[in-house]
Amino acid sequence: MTKTKTQMKIFTIADYKEEEKWLENQHASGWKLIKITLPFFYSFEKVEPEKVIYQLDFKEKEATDDYIKMYEDYGWQHLGYYLGWNYFRKKESEATSESDKEIFSDTESKIEMIEQVFKRRMLPVLTIFLAVMIPNFRGLDKLDFSPSEIVFTIIYLILFALYIWAIIHCGIKLTKMKKELEK
Repeated sequence: MTKTKTQMKIFTIADYKEEEKWLENQHASGWKLIKITLPFFYSFEKVEPEKVIYQLDFKEKEATDDYIKMYEDYGWQHLGYYLGWNYFRKKESEATSESDKEIFSDTESKIEMIEQVFKRRMLPVLTIFLAVMIPNFRGLDKLDFSPSEIVFTIIYLILFALYIWAIIHCGIKLTKMKKELEK
């Protein structure tokens, strides 16, 4: 029977490079990614440790057969699609050059992906924040602070702080990544 494990790990949309490195380290430790379920739950299968490159590509819709075939032609194994991200891996020994270690062969494609992440993920989060969170935050001064309202207010303030952190963290990180590529 194959040994498996499920591990919870949180990555934001701007942390995809860190997620790739974490998956590579898991594989180097003998744990091969087999699937991702629910937000932040990674399932692994016990294998012989080996150096494997993991790459993520953001696409709003699930990958088409042509899209997958294009990457397979360059030696990449498509692992699946999850929340806009396509997961790929390739044995490091199969990469004959530095450019073979990345799914994007040019800077423009990398920049385009970052822009897509920003448009398809950051803008909706910002819209929700501005349309829902801010107006409700302004109404907090009208509460009479019964015990249930205190609990609601605390939960709301925690969510408000998380939204602010996520927007700032992801916005700054994606902007830095794009600027570094544009140099």
